[in-house]
Amino acid sequence: MTEILVQVGSEEKVPPVARVVEHPAWPVLKDAVEQIRPWQSKDGSIDFEAETAPERADAERAVLRVIDAVERLSDLLPHDAAYHEALVADLRRWAEGGFQVPDFLDSLLAFQPAANRVDGLQHLVVFPMYTQNGNPDRNFEAVVLRMVWPEWLAELEATRYDNPLFCGITFEDFTAGYDTNSAVLFPETIAVREAPERFSWGGIFCDREAARFRRVTDAAVSLLGMELPEDIAAMVHDQKRCEEAFVLWDMVHDRTHSHGDLPFDPFMIKQRQPFWMYGLEELRCDLTAFKEAVKLDAEGVPQARDVQYAVLFDRMFRFPVTGERVRNYDGVGGQLLFAYLHKHDVVRWTDNRLRIDWERAPQVTNQLCAEIEKLYRDGIDRPKLVHWFAGYELVSTYLSPHPGSKWAKGPDALDLTQPPRKLVDDVLPDEFPLSMFYEALSKKLKNVIASAKGITADSAERVAA
Repeated sequence: MTEILVQVGSEEKVPPVARVVEHPAWPVLKDAVEQIRPWQSKDGSIDFEAETAPERADAERAVLRVIDAVERLSDLLPHDAAYHEALVADLRRWAEGGFQVPDFLDSLLAFQPAANRVDGLQHLVVFPMYTQNGNPDRNFEAVVLRMVWPEWLAELEATRYDNPLFCGITFEDFTAGYDTNSAVLFPETIAVREAPERFSWGGIFCDREAARFRRVTDAAVSLLGMELPEDIAAMVHDQKRCEEAFVLWDMVHDRTHSHGDLPFDPFMIKQRQPFWMYGLEELRCDLTAFKEAVKLDAEGVPQARDVQYAVLFDRMFRFPVTGERVRNYDGVGGQLLFAYLHKHDVVRWTDNRLRIDWERAPQVTNQLCAEIEKLYRDGIDRPKLVHWFAGYELVSTYLSPHPGSKWAKGPDALDLTQPPRKLVDDVLPDEFPLSMFYEALSKKLKNVIASAKGITADSAERVAA
């Protein structure tokens, strides 16, 4: 087996650890989880009266296979011993309780990856969960991952961008729920009897983000006839550089949700708002990462310039044409960034070629960030509905609303005797349709975007080769 030596700082070392995915128990665990998944209902339970249900004894044997494999693999991962012990107990309780709605709160609380952020450290994760942008049902998933925590990132987190819950991670292997577009591992997706008072970690797979970015950007650059500066072209074709850009981008983005002049709960938990407000929040966090990258670039941080390219290209090329046009808030954010840069003559589509003014791009992108920050700052003094209209005005200054929109006609077109949350029903599923430019780009990129489903760094490199 391949052995990995993980270094902590410059002195302490973690003993050599074999790769989990090379242990004979890993394919056994993976196979057992894949056997259980189709038996599960949407809520994670097994209905033995269903037409496709297994015999109870078969389900019990499959769970025992998972338990046995976890116990065999746990020896490779002493830092996760408490989690794996709780995981085994939760699995036994689920089976002994008749395979009802799973409750893995105990094992969730025992899993604390952010408390031990060591670059290259492996984790074996098994939970009943849905995968964001992947499988909406709470089926079991098994994932082997590695922590991404190089010294330069740890230094920035400790001195500039405190984010003790953030975990940069990469895939080693996974079950079917991650053979999708999902690039996150979030504790709130896991089946539990009650939500913890607070979550203690959140993971983002920078290798999938980087590989997907490279594939879509490379195709978009070719389709749009762009001429990239040498440094940018080199970055797009370098998986490691892109991973480092995304892990820095993600760390700053993640903390921004709780920093700044926030007129509302930054994560909008249990709130019902028009989807452009979610789009503005996600864009604000991305543009804050861009703004900080401009500062870091001036200070000589090598990953900072790559963050700027990644934000611009991912936001302009992938976000607007990915996913359905139903409350696609990330799509609207990408459309807004492109339209703003186009309006300010930073991007030009002429002679069937896209050109970018690289010198002005940082200044004008930061200008849009400032407009959104002003919206937020002023929003503290506004009623909710007035704030929503102010957000709509900002977006519709650069994006044309759907001609049938009630919101575009202003307050007189809405029944203002209703509470704000009811007025969300008057928002069209595609309130800000794609421009002609993006409609054409969407048709040309749809197969490329579809091909990025389940992508990893290894699979991207195999295709490139």
